[in-house]
Amino acid sequence: MKQKKEVRLSDIAKRLGISTVTVSKALSDKEGVGEELRIKIKELAQEMGYKFLKTPGGARNGSTGNIGIVIPSRFFSPNYSYYWYLFNHLSTALLSKNYFSMMELVSDEDEANCTMPRLITEKKVDGVIFLGQTSNEYIQKVKASYKDFILMDFYTDDSELDCVVSDDFYNSYLITKYLISKGHKNLRFVGSFEATSSIKDRYMGFAKALYESGINCSFNEIIKDRIDESNIIKMNLPSKDKLPSAFVCNSDLTAAKLISQLEEKGIKVPADTSVTGYDNFLAESEKNIPLTTIATNPKTIAEITVQLILDKITGSVYIKGRHLVSGTIIERESVKQV
Repeated sequence: MKQKKEVRLSDIAKRLGISTVTVSKALSDKEGVGEELRIKIKELAQEMGYKFLKTPGGARNGSTGNIGIVIPSRFFSPNYSYYWYLFNHLSTALLSKNYFSMMELVSDEDEANCTMPRLITEKKVDGVIFLGQTSNEYIQKVKASYKDFILMDFYTDDSELDCVVSDDFYNSYLITKYLISKGHKNLRFVGSFEATSSIKDRYMGFAKALYESGINCSFNEIIKDRIDESNIIKMNLPSKDKLPSAFVCNSDLTAAKLISQLEEKGIKVPADTSVTGYDNFLAESEKNIPLTTIATNPKTIAEITVQLILDKITGSVYIKGRHLVSGTIIERESVKQV
């Protein structure tokens, strides 16, 4: 038997020749829709078999139909278009579930002062996704008075918090093992260990792969690439005569900056040294670099995140805690066989 297609807000809107926003407002009993049109929309929704989402209290009435996406403003610099990319995936996944996304950027000052997001204090959303490394103090301040949130692309030491992240430890372990299989024995990790939980995990995966292969790994040989979560710096690279055979970078952006600095020194990739990245995402200006990398799946991460926050706010049963999404190695021209 052919499965019946799920009715979406856009289907109802198309039948009536109105916007999906109007349909959403009508079905959630929000202001801005005339009573006659509201009744018409609800009757058509019922006739078409639209599934009214539920909240812990029962019907969706009283729900805003919005999910907040809160992002530290430092991640929306020109260098971090990856977070705009993730936001777009989240927005698409939410819309497919008949929810709208509302973004709020948190300034460094507000984060330091633990100022609650206005989306929460003004009750504009049903739940919140925190996207990008946010301080433990800030998240704990939110947790003290608000429960309907999850973390995306980072985690904290609080095991009670739900989060969705790429499997940074294992992915970095895999790409380091890949380099070793290509004959590389002298490898350096590029990434400021203290900056984010993701970089910490990627370094630990790198270190495990080296130890398993009997290759010396010194924490002191990490090459720093930033002063905090977002500010990339000029890296302190070894001289040409002390060059490792390969660099394992914590991100594609860092890998692109590294290759540029190496070229300034007359060092060619991969002829003189190999370089790998992480994310499979580069800004348009960097896409000419044929970078071997780990491809994470932002669409899958977004879909899992959205399903979790909706399960949480509607009182559905879900698996709590930390959710990991694996990646795959993409082989390109930045790595050579030794």
